[in-house]
Amino acid sequence: MAAPVGAQQTTGAPVPPAAGAATPPAAATTTPPAAATTAPAATTAPATPPPAAATTTPPAPAATTAPAATTAPAATPPAGQKLPEVKIIQEQPKPAPKPAPVQEAAPTPKKKPAPVVEAEPAPAPKPKKAAASKPKPVQQAAPAPQPEPVVEAAPAEPVYAQPLPANQVRMSPIGGSEIPIEKVPGNVNTVSSADISRDGSKIAQDVLQQRVPGIVIGDAQGNAFQTNVQYRGFDASPVNGMPQGLAIYQNGVRINESFGDTVNWDFLPSVAINDITVMSGNPVFGLNAIGGAISIGMKDGFNYQGAEVDTRFGSFGRKQVSVQAGKNSGGIGIYGAFEGIDDDGFRDFSEAEMRRGYVDVGFKSDNSEFHFNYTGASNFVGVTAAVPETLLALDRENTFSSPQTTENKVQMFSANGRVEVSPTTTLSGIVYHRSFKQKHDDGNVSEAEDCGDVGGTPGELCIEGENAEGADGEAIPFDGELSYGSIDRTSQDAKGYGASVQAVEKSRLFGLGNQFLVGASYDKGRVGYTANSELGFFLPKFVVQGTGIILNEPDDVVPRNLTTTNNYYGVYFSDTLDLTDQLSLTVGGRYNYARIQIRDNTGDLPNLNATNTFSRFNPAAGLTYKALPGLSLYGGYSEANRAPTPAELACSDPDYPCIIESFLTADPPLKQVVSHTWEAGLRGDSTLGWGSDRFEWNLGVFRTLNTDDIINSADNTAGRGVFANAGETLRQGVEASIAYRTQRLFTYASYSYTDATYESPLILASPDNPADGGFDCPNTPAGEEALTCFNVRPGDRLAGVPRHKFKMGIDYWMTPQWKIGADLIATSSQFFYGDEANLNKPLAGYTKVNLHSSYDITENVQVYGLIENLFDARYGLYGTFFNLDAANEAGEPSNVEFTEENNRSIVPAIPFAAYAGVKVKF
Repeated sequence: MAAPVGAQQTTGAPVPPAAGAATPPAAATTTPPAAATTAPAATTAPATPPPAAATTTPPAPAATTAPAATTAPAATPPAGQKLPEVKIIQEQPKPAPKPAPVQEAAPTPKKKPAPVVEAEPAPAPKPKKAAASKPKPVQQAAPAPQPEPVVEAAPAEPVYAQPLPANQVRMSPIGGSEIPIEKVPGNVNTVSSADISRDGSKIAQDVLQQRVPGIVIGDAQGNAFQTNVQYRGFDASPVNGMPQGLAIYQNGVRINESFGDTVNWDFLPSVAINDITVMSGNPVFGLNAIGGAISIGMKDGFNYQGAEVDTRFGSFGRKQVSVQAGKNSGGIGIYGAFEGIDDDGFRDFSEAEMRRGYVDVGFKSDNSEFHFNYTGASNFVGVTAAVPETLLALDRENTFSSPQTTENKVQMFSANGRVEVSPTTTLSGIVYHRSFKQKHDDGNVSEAEDCGDVGGTPGELCIEGENAEGADGEAIPFDGELSYGSIDRTSQDAKGYGASVQAVEKSRLFGLGNQFLVGASYDKGRVGYTANSELGFFLPKFVVQGTGIILNEPDDVVPRNLTTTNNYYGVYFSDTLDLTDQLSLTVGGRYNYARIQIRDNTGDLPNLNATNTFSRFNPAAGLTYKALPGLSLYGGYSEANRAPTPAELACSDPDYPCIIESFLTADPPLKQVVSHTWEAGLRGDSTLGWGSDRFEWNLGVFRTLNTDDIINSADNTAGRGVFANAGETLRQGVEASIAYRTQRLFTYASYSYTDATYESPLILASPDNPADGGFDCPNTPAGEEALTCFNVRPGDRLAGVPRHKFKMGIDYWMTPQWKIGADLIATSSQFFYGDEANLNKPLAGYTKVNLHSSYDITENVQVYGLIENLFDARYGLYGTFFNLDAANEAGEPSNVEFTEENNRSIVPAIPFAAYAGVKVKF
C-alpha cells in the first residue's frame, strides 16, 4: 500500500543555488530524461507518492555554458497528486518557466497499597493556572532550436518553487482515504524522509521531537533507542506501566503490542521510513487514539529508486551502517533496507546492538496496487534507568542496581492492496501476522532482613516482614554480611494477526463534492508471559549478583506463568462533504469492542482467570473553511477510548502489587478510559510573490478531558505497584509552528504549551516521596506496614509533562556542495513521577543544541558530521524517588552513602557527542 502523501506537508530543505547563479537549474540527478510517451497526463491520483531522491541531500547543480540546443519533442509533465467525591487510590499550478537552451548541466555532488475506599474530601482545590516533500520534478524536454548559441543559460526555477500538489492526509489507517489537508478538521503534522535524513539522525523519535510542536521525548529506561514519544501529554512508550495514549500504525498495521499496548520504536529502520503523520482527534484510528494517532509509511520501489550506503563512527563507540535500495520496472517495484548499529553508551552497562530491516515487493497497474512487506529486528539494549543524584554528582556514567537489560525480537509480515473498481470507488485491505519476543532483566534493591528483627525465627530471611522461601518451599538462611537485592525477570512471547477492509466512494452527493469511507478491522493477540524474582546481593558499582534462588514467597514475588488473549473489533466510517467551494463538513465515528482473557498456567492461582469486555462508539465532527488560497480554518470535536490492557487489568489489586513489567494477581476490574477532545485553529501554506520563497504556518488550540484515566501507583517494594482509575485528567494548550525556505535557506520554529492536570481529588500512595504532608494510607490491612499517601487536588499537574516546548532549526548552503545546519530544543520543568501532589522541586528544564554539516565530494559521495548537545548541557529526561534505607544497604559494597536530604533519582541526558560518516549512492 502506498505511503500517505500527507508527508508532503513538511518539506525538506530547499535545493541550493549554483555558485554564481541567481537561480539554480533543476538538479540533473532528480529529473529523468524527457520522453513524451513516459509522462501522460494522469486521470487519477497515483497510489504511490513521487519517488524520493536516491540521495538524502538535494543535489546542487552548477550553472554552465550552453551550446545550441537540438530539437526534441516536448514532454508532458506528470499530473499533480490529489490525492466532590474523593477516590482513594494508591496508588495528538504555475508551471516552471521553460528554460532557455542550455547544455546538460554537469551534476554537482550533493509495599502493598491500601484498597480504594471512600474518604472525606481532600482540602480545597488549588486554583488552576489560568511540510511537505517536494513534488515530482517536471521532466524537461530538450529546448527548441535557437538561431544561435548562447554563452550563459537562463536557469530554470528550482522545483520547490512550483505549486505543490494538494497536500493529502489519510483519514483512516488504510490508504485510499486521503483528503486535502485543508479539509481536515484537526491538527496534522507530517515528517518526510527528507526531514529524517537532513541531520543524519537514525532515531525517528528524535526527528518527531524536532518537527512536531506538541511532541517531546521522555526516557524512563536510559537508552536513546527505547525512548517514549509524548504528544500533548499522552505517551507511546516501550515501558509497561506507562499509560499508553497514542495509536501507532505502520503501513496501516497497528503496532501497539498486545501485552500492554507498548510501542517498540527500535524495530523501525529509520532509513526505510517514507513519511510519518501525526494526527489528533480522529477516532477512526481505533483503540488508544485518545491523544492522537501516528501513522508511519514505509518506502517501496515506486517511491524510492536508487541505492545508498551510509557508514558512521563516533562518540561512545558508535559504529553503524545502513543500506537501502529500490527499483521498479514494468509495474513491479522492489525495495529493501537494513540498519546495523553498535553503541557502547555513555553510561556503564548502557550498550546497544540494533539489527533491523525492511523489505517491500509491490505490483502496480493503472487501477490497482499490491504490496507484500516484511519487518524484522533483533535488538539488545542496556536500559540503565534512573540514578540517584548523589551518584551522578560523582560521575555521570554511574548506574544503579544493574543488570537492567532488554532483548527484543520481532518479525512482521503484511500484505496490503488497493483496487479502483470504478472512477469513484476504491476498495482496500490489509492482512498481517506479527511475532514479538521480549526478555527483560531488572536488578533492584530489596528490603530483606533477619526474621529475628521482625518477630520471626532468627537467622532466616524475611522480606517486608514475611518469611522468604525458595522454589522448594524451604526457608532461606540470612547472611548478615550480604547486601541483598533481587533480579526481577519477565518475558513475553506474543503472536498477533489481523485484517482490515475499507471502501471509499468519491461520487458527488446532492451535486456536492463528497468522500465517504467505511471500514472494519480485527486484531488478535495471544501472549505467553512469565515473571519471577531471583534473590541476589550487591557487588561494587551497584551490580546485583544472582544466587540462583528463585523466590516463591512472599506473595509479591511468587513466579507467574500466564496466557492472555486479546480480541479487538472495530467498525468505522467517515464522510467529508463540500458544503461550498470553501466550507467542508466531516462527520464520522468508530465502534470498538475489546475482549481480554487472562489464564493462569500454574493452577495455583485460579482466581486470576478472568474475561473482561469493553465496548464503545466514539463520534467525531468538524468543519473547515478555506478563507483564502493557502489559508484555512478548522474546528472539531471527537471522542476516543482506551481499553485497559491485560497488564493493567491483572495488576489492579492493592493487596498484591506487581512487578511493573507484569500482571500477577486476581484484580478488581478497571474502567476503560474515554477522551473528549475539542480543537480549533488556522493553517497556511503559500509561495511568496517574489519567487520561490515559501512560507508555511499553523496555529491551534486543543482541550482533551479524560474520564476514568488509568495511572500507576507505587508500592513499598521497589519496582512494584498497582494500576487504578484516577477520575478525570485534563490536557489543554496551544501549538504554533512556522517554516520558511528560500533557494539557499531552510528554517523552522515551533512552540507548544501543554497544561496537563488532575481534575478529580485523589489520595495516592507515594512511599518514597520526601515531602512533608504525607500520612498513612487509609484502610491498611491489619499487620501490614502502612504506605505513605498524599492528597492530590484538582489542578495539580501530571508528572513528566513539561508545560512549555520551543524548537527551532536552520539549514544553509554555504556553497552548492556545502551545507551547515543547527537544531535547538528547549523545554520547561516537569514534576517527578511519585510527586503527583506537586510538593517537591521539579526536574529542571533544559536547552539542547545540535549541529550538522555535509559536503558533496562528488555527485555520488557525501561526507557529513554531527554534534549532539553542543554545549554539553547537564540535564535529566525523567525523574522519580528511591528508598533511602534499601539504597544505603545496596551501597555498602561500593562505599556510597545516601543522605536523607536527597532521594531524587533521574535519567541523565547524553553529554556532548560527535559523529562523522560517509554516504555513497549508486
